[in-house]
Amino acid sequence: MKNKVIYLAILAAGFASCEPEFENELSNGNYSAGDADFSSYVAIGNSLTSGYMDGTVSRVGQSYSFPNILAQQFALVGGGEFTQPSYAEDTNNLGGISGIPGFPTRLVIDASAGGPEPIAGMSTVSLTPQASAFNNMGVPGAKTFHLLAAGYGNPAGLAQNPPMANPYYVRMATSTTSTVLGDAMMKNPTFFTNWIGNNDVLGYATGGGVGTTAGLGGGDITPVPVFDQSYNMIINTLTSGGAKGVVATIPNVTAIPFFTTVPYNPLTASAIGGGNEANGTALINQLNTSLIGPVKQVLTAFGQGNRLQLLSTTEANPLLIKDETLTNMQPQLTGALTAAGVPAQQAALIGMIFGQARHATSQDLVLLTTRSVIGTAPSSPLAIDPLNKYGVTYPLDDQHVLIASEVADVTAATTTFNNIIRTAAQAKGLGVVDMNAIMNQLVSGLRVEDGSIYTANYFSTATLSTVMFSLDGIHPNARGYALIANEVIKVINSHYNAKLPFVSAGSYPGATVLPSN
Repeated sequence: MKNKVIYLAILAAGFASCEPEFENELSNGNYSAGDADFSSYVAIGNSLTSGYMDGTVSRVGQSYSFPNILAQQFALVGGGEFTQPSYAEDTNNLGGISGIPGFPTRLVIDASAGGPEPIAGMSTVSLTPQASAFNNMGVPGAKTFHLLAAGYGNPAGLAQNPPMANPYYVRMATSTTSTVLGDAMMKNPTFFTNWIGNNDVLGYATGGGVGTTAGLGGGDITPVPVFDQSYNMIINTLTSGGAKGVVATIPNVTAIPFFTTVPYNPLTASAIGGGNEANGTALINQLNTSLIGPVKQVLTAFGQGNRLQLLSTTEANPLLIKDETLTNMQPQLTGALTAAGVPAQQAALIGMIFGQARHATSQDLVLLTTRSVIGTAPSSPLAIDPLNKYGVTYPLDDQHVLIASEVADVTAATTTFNNIIRTAAQAKGLGVVDMNAIMNQLVSGLRVEDGSIYTANYFSTATLSTVMFSLDGIHPNARGYALIANEVIKVINSHYNAKLPFVSAGSYPGATVLPSN
């Protein structure tokens, strides 16, 4: 079953852009900056600002960052030079960072394998500091408080455990003691965009809720007082010289394909049978009789029978997951099964495996990265056949699924952080792009100015040319960044009485499809 339970059927031809005609209501003579001054535009943020897509920053991908797209429109009304960290050394457009674990090359579609994978080759992107302030100060991985942290770009901090520096900022920082915000202010901004805060909650979500709900680690949700103080300090600093700007809210994870692509119930008879429906049907019947049924019977006797359901041979079945919020029924299961004649060692194993196990529901979000785990064997030496199929007979671990209570944690933090963002913007008279609302609209389809409808339906064969997310399931693709740029332009036009033209998202490229990798 490995890698076959969940798969993406990709038709390379479907990625060809329709490039719809797009007519602006404005002519060149009618363009105007309105009340804004774009002579020195600075973008503050994280990966969503840097042009990160397909799991990395690459030379070509960076050119489609939404600030770079905006700067091209600002140039029509007096906008000045817009600089981004150099990726000239990324000659083959592979992305990644050479010599740093966890920074692979960009994702592409390998048509022969039927799914996304890192493009073959070695990254040529080095950590060599460029020691220069840039107009695009988007730093992938940065949380709100990181923008204020001195030494966040110090190479020595990469060797610490946990790392106290960020390799992307190491490449950018003007000195080993500089801050992201300080470097941005060296450009003397007259206008800015600020889309920071996503990572303050996203790391917790992409880690399956393993982190804490109030911590400073990469997998934690940032404490509210820290977020509040940091965000307001950033806004106060950016506006200290009279600059105007636009801020963006944080999107909720429920609208991001990383959490919505893999269904909670992908286990058909064919999938369980490794592609053979007859074998899967026989295996389901065996599991219901010798494992799921007896365990459910014991749990029912203790008032916990709703944790499991018998598997269906005709319908898609839910994944088996571990829920640490449940009472651990290991002693009761082990004792009851032993009393029923199950060998002691086997009863203890079943008790351990199913003590906090339950079947997933539609309220649980399965991570995109979990698709390669489903059906594989867990590393535990106790999980012997037939109890060695992740998600089928062995529960997926905490890091594989965002359970309903963890989704609630993410939603609550997102709401709180967005209220802080709106309040800070209102106090300074800034425009607000509600990216949370925009991302949520993608579930049903977001119609844009050129008539196209963009969705979060992650590479459905019916919507290949109108998906705005890149292959990592979190970050937009080039079309998505163009759409975001248009949403920012809408706010600038209305809030600052400007007359800026939109861009045509449909003319930007989608995913890279290779016959083989």
